[in-house]
Amino acid sequence: MLKVLLLCNTFNTLTQKVFCYLKEEGYDVSVEYAINEEIMIEGANLFKPDIILATYLTKKIPKEIHTKYPTFIIHPGPFGDRGAYALDNAILNNLKEWGVSILEADEEFDAGSIWAYRNFSLSKNITKGYLYRTVVSDLAIKLIDELIEEIKHKQEPLANPKKPLHPKVTQNVRAIEWNKDSTVTVIQKINASDNYPGVKDHFFDCEVYLFGAVKEQTGLEKKEVKPKEILAKRDGAVLVKTIDGAVWIQQMTEIKNRVRQIKLPSTYVLKERLKGIKEERISLYVDPDLPTFKEITFYKKENVGFLAFDFYNGAMSSQQCIRLKYAIETLREEVDILVLMGGEQFFSNGIHLTILEDSKKKGEDGWSNINAMNNLIKTILFSDDILTITAFRANAGAGGVFLGLACDIVFAKKGTVLNPHYKTIGLSGSEYHTYTLPKRVGKEIAQKLLDEALPINAKEAKNIGLIDMIYEDFAEIESFAINLAQDDKFYELLDKKRDCLEKEEILINRCIENELEKMYPEFWNSKSLFHRLRHDFVYKICPLQTPLRLAKHRRKNA
Repeated sequence: MLKVLLLCNTFNTLTQKVFCYLKEEGYDVSVEYAINEEIMIEGANLFKPDIILATYLTKKIPKEIHTKYPTFIIHPGPFGDRGAYALDNAILNNLKEWGVSILEADEEFDAGSIWAYRNFSLSKNITKGYLYRTVVSDLAIKLIDELIEEIKHKQEPLANPKKPLHPKVTQNVRAIEWNKDSTVTVIQKINASDNYPGVKDHFFDCEVYLFGAVKEQTGLEKKEVKPKEILAKRDGAVLVKTIDGAVWIQQMTEIKNRVRQIKLPSTYVLKERLKGIKEERISLYVDPDLPTFKEITFYKKENVGFLAFDFYNGAMSSQQCIRLKYAIETLREEVDILVLMGGEQFFSNGIHLTILEDSKKKGEDGWSNINAMNNLIKTILFSDDILTITAFRANAGAGGVFLGLACDIVFAKKGTVLNPHYKTIGLSGSEYHTYTLPKRVGKEIAQKLLDEALPINAKEAKNIGLIDMIYEDFAEIESFAINLAQDDKFYELLDKKRDCLEKEEILINRCIENELEKMYPEFWNSKSLFHRLRHDFVYKICPLQTPLRLAKHRRKNA
């Protein structure tokens, strides 16, 4: 069995995807955080891997590692590309094609032999985060396959042309010139800085980083005011005037006393500075093609509805849960089948940890958030006049997974990663998981998923019964749902659902009561593990060691 060590800064999207895939292929996989050189070297020597894959690394790999073990770097750039800020540069330079490559670790930065590479087309108005979580991570899996095959067959790599390192993307490069930059340029700069580091700017007396840009084209942008003036606000975002239109800024990170704070909805950062700015409301759900900032969208094909909820980074505040609940209740009267689609980058990651961390009433607001989430899921579970389908189009975590499992039929896109657990954030969990999880996978596997707190991909989820089907193209789900709505089987399934709810209503209510009773002190006790772990997660505090749930080599020596 091939032993593979994943070397990374954090257990991010790409690392999780690679981790799940290698386990699926039967390899012996362990993870080591690149906390410092000593720990990296120690971890490698403890595991003694056949190969090391650096899946997300900003530190140089020590010579003591790459000269002893075959070590390879997944680089988000095409053949011969070198240096950090690869995707940032690609977006800022309007490139039409980019790529992913696997390089052998070398003393010189990104100068090792090239073992595998593939290119992809770059579309306009795409964010760095979306690229990394989708196209780059998908291609990385294919390249890892190629790498392993080449190693097995003792093939020779390609020589690295050793091009110059592409330039560092500083805040001077990212900076928006509001009196010169078009809307397209403003969005491009924010997209290239997505997730991290953001675009540094200031509004009023507030120094901030900007994230999540959306073009406005419904008429609000035509207001005659100076560039950079804030025109409106909506669901946490603010609308900022440009020289030729306007752009919504969804999130900001404030800088206080030169210290970077946490990322929050823009209105949470600017607060009272927005006094007098109008809240430009839209309908509870709107058409996906409406050219403005919107979080909940809906379209209908025959008697099937498709409901998307694209909340930034998949986090769901109390208000967002309530709005989604009302949308589902309204749509029950319009359709026979409702498909829940989540967002394109995340399906859902459960309750909104950054808003809770920012709150002065953490216990109260946390309790409100979990109850709002539960009320949303109860609405889905007890929708006995329709059938519901989940489409995990993107990754989901914690309560977001269990939101999806509340539906009658569950699809997941090939390669999607799910984290069906709460342990890493210090919660016992709610969202009716003690009902839906054992019902799908049985009590033993359910407890294992919760205790091990490891990600699983769509294939493993299907194998254990957590999901029903895997799809590659969303058209498959549309076709399935429309055909089901027209089939006699629809009425059989609906009758079966009603019978089940009638028989299990007491059990379902008991499950949620027990969950909330267990969670009550986790929210209200200021010294609970949840408050500490949430703080560390939100502020991205670097751990002192790799979590033992990931570091198989360290568990054996613990």
